[in-house]
Amino acid sequence: MEETTMKESRLLIFEGGQSADNMTMPGLPQEVVVNILSRLPFTSLLSLKLVCRPWRILIHDPFLISKHLDEAAGNDPSFILESNWPIPDQRYFIDFFDNSEGKVTSKKLPAINSSTNPMCLIDSCNGLLCMHDSSRRIFICNPFTGLYIELPKLVKYPSLVGHLVFGFHQTTKEYKIIQIVFRRQLRKVYSSTIPTSTSSTLSEVQIFTIGSPCWRNLGTIPYRFILSKPKALVHGRFHWLSTPNKNTTATLLISFDLDTERFREIPKPDCCCGSDKCFRQLMVVRGCLSAIAFHDNYGERLEIWIMKEYSVKESWIKEFSIGAYCLPPTLMQQEIIQFSAYFRPNRFVRFLCVLKSGEILLEFKRKALVVYDPRDGTFKEFTFPEMPNRFKIVIHVGSLNWLHN
Repeated sequence: MEETTMKESRLLIFEGGQSADNMTMPGLPQEVVVNILSRLPFTSLLSLKLVCRPWRILIHDPFLISKHLDEAAGNDPSFILESNWPIPDQRYFIDFFDNSEGKVTSKKLPAINSSTNPMCLIDSCNGLLCMHDSSRRIFICNPFTGLYIELPKLVKYPSLVGHLVFGFHQTTKEYKIIQIVFRRQLRKVYSSTIPTSTSSTLSEVQIFTIGSPCWRNLGTIPYRFILSKPKALVHGRFHWLSTPNKNTTATLLISFDLDTERFREIPKPDCCCGSDKCFRQLMVVRGCLSAIAFHDNYGERLEIWIMKEYSVKESWIKEFSIGAYCLPPTLMQQEIIQFSAYFRPNRFVRFLCVLKSGEILLEFKRKALVVYDPRDGTFKEFTFPEMPNRFKIVIHVGSLNWLHN
């Protein structure tokens, strides 16, 4: 019944002769009702689902789910925060929808009942999570509905889960998972008399399209991505930073097109410090590809560069700059006491997003969230009840979306 389409829900007749339209918001056309509901916070939709059967049918309607995902793109983001220590399988949903009014919603999520070992968070896309367990099995699930599927086992390196990313292409309407396994290849090089060994950097790429029977091998690429940093998905393309290889001493910006399944280099901004290795992280700001630069020799400053026109080098602009201390004084003092006065906090800061208020949400060492206000240069720690001491956090749109939608 949850999969009833909007057209079908209009025809349902309930006791007393009332249609589903009249049972939800009497007197309003269904299109208006859907438009109103699509603008609500996701936690409000979850509450409305409990009102009655017609509301439950409507809240699960694929058209409303899709429209709600579209509307969410213009709102402040929400997140999934996961902790597996000291208690495994702890996950929280954090929603900044009402942040403009000083309200942030946090909700503890139930454990995903997969009849397997505790699962670990990998990536998020359109309200769905990509996860794996200790047996190297990979799953796609919705943390709010409890629905999940297990992906086919990898044909190559079945016991190894490499770097995984999960994305959706808006044009092809396909969900894809990409696995990248780094391999160092040794080979002998003979000079005039003495053989020597050298190594080359190769990454093997495998891809799985949801709905297909098996993984496909795309071969190897001459890059080694900085896997500790998150990817950025812009214009149907994943983006990573790559460590220098035999052809360059610079950090490279590499994209992968989910449609054509091809890699290519994207131009980076020209950094003022003269270093080709200052860029440490990628993110998405207002729909644009953005890069984070860290400067050792400029007072440990952090900068956010934004590519206003995709793939145009000249369109990179520096939009934000943060000084040497990205922590509130109380948190900074704790770190100095624990690690010494020479502690350099900016090395451990990760940018999460720029809020509609203009504030910037930062993560520090997987144990603190910090809100920075560039207007007055102030920092404040963000916390919520039951917030764990150690965690992993990803941007996640709250949704009842599922793969058949």
